[in-house]
Amino acid sequence: MAVSPESKSNNNLLFYYIIIALTLGVIVGQCVHSFCSLKTILIVSDNIKLLGTIFIRLIQMIVAPLVFCTIIVGISKMGDMKMVGRVGGKAMLWFISASLVSLTIGLVWINILRPGDTATLDLSNTANATDLIANSQKLTLAEFVNHVIPKSLFEALAHNEILQILVFAVIFGVALASFGEKGEPVSKALDIISHVILKIVGYIMWIAPIAVFGTITAAVSSHGLSIFKLYAHFLLAFVIGMVSLWIILIFIGYLILGKRVFALIKAIKSPLLIAFSTTSSEAVFPKLIDELEKFGCNPKIVSFILPLGYSFNLDGSMMYMTFASIFIAQLYGVEMDLSTQIIMLLVLMLTSKGIAGVPRASLIIIVATCAMFGIPPEGVALLIPIDHFCDMARSMTNVLGNGLATTVVSKWEKGLDS
Repeated sequence: MAVSPESKSNNNLLFYYIIIALTLGVIVGQCVHSFCSLKTILIVSDNIKLLGTIFIRLIQMIVAPLVFCTIIVGISKMGDMKMVGRVGGKAMLWFISASLVSLTIGLVWINILRPGDTATLDLSNTANATDLIANSQKLTLAEFVNHVIPKSLFEALAHNEILQILVFAVIFGVALASFGEKGEPVSKALDIISHVILKIVGYIMWIAPIAVFGTITAAVSSHGLSIFKLYAHFLLAFVIGMVSLWIILIFIGYLILGKRVFALIKAIKSPLLIAFSTTSSEAVFPKLIDELEKFGCNPKIVSFILPLGYSFNLDGSMMYMTFASIFIAQLYGVEMDLSTQIIMLLVLMLTSKGIAGVPRASLIIIVATCAMFGIPPEGVALLIPIDHFCDMARSMTNVLGNGLATTVVSKWEKGLDS
């Protein structure tokens, strides 16, 4: 797909606007935190973050129908069910490998740097964990099945249950493809709808800088930049782990894509920055589809792989789960030998799948895992003050991982336009 100079210019302009909004958000947020009373801080934080909420809700409004349409169109365009199985198999191979790499990196760095040994946090301040512990107790096999298998398509669409929509759309797409030419009018109609939705995304994206300003201002005004001093050891170790993950992902991408991996990062810079600023990888899903198609990825592979990735390929979240779980163990002096940590890694590998769209999913999985391995689950409350800032890095990394996965599978399928 050819990219017009006007489209490139608009994309660069949006990127610069977001950078400006991010900077202003930090400055305004710190001023509010430093010079206003606690009551004023709460009022400002609660109200200004509505700017981010409006943007996220506008995006959520279109994500479910977009996933529904793109999956069905992607499968029906493939036509050959052998191709669907082959592409899906390659995607799952990447997802599982990337998840194991991400979890392992978190495990390695948390054991080398051991930030929990030097932290001076108040271990009694764990009241905020009550709701998370209650939600983690719902992570049973029955609850997992209920979360994955849709009872009603319309209920799944109404509640933005992406995984349930995915299941229905795959079944519908396979059935539609079996009709051959008779099914083409339905496929074409859904294709037109998906492009109309992407046009809407183009309008909504210009609200992103305002949303970024509101989200960042609310976060900084509530906690202040001084929070980074208190959690300095944890954040430094976490940043080292995240940078390591980026280097490895980009290196693997370079081995497969060559120098085009750097062009890919440049192409998806706006989605990366929006995900970082709003702490929502879901918010850039429609924009990421558009950018990957412009980059040269096969549209039918993008339509099929990217929604799968948003459910099964959350590299940043995976790294954080092992990192945070062992950090809590270190805080409470719970010693875990290597074999136990490896078992924990495998448990996280399994339990983290299928929780896409669940609010604060990473923290809920951490609570459940801690309880399983004799680590005080209430320790997760100690991560809540800094979780927003960690989520910025997690969300950004999730977007990078899914962009790479989709591009790599397109290359493997000889569907990457030069």
